[in-house]
Amino acid sequence: MRILLVEDDPAQCEPLQAALTHAGHVVDAVEDGTTARWLMGEKDYDLLIFDWMLPGEDGISLCQHYRQEGKAAPILI
Repeated sequence: MRILLVEDDPAQCEPLQAALTHAGHVVDAVEDGTTARWLMGEKDYDLLIFDWMLPGEDGISLCQHYRQEGKAAPILI
């Protein structure tokens, strides 16, 4: 499963990324909404995990943009 993880706090991002990777998933982890938006246009994800408050663009805006693009993968905020 390919997962996009967007979290600006390394203390939360790193253990989650490690656990998901250890479980066999491919995880793209980024720290800001701007980079996340770019990745969402470049790759297909099976799951997206967004922090609510992010630099560049917040998780709600990312979610709205993703759905407006017609994509339907599950999103966790």
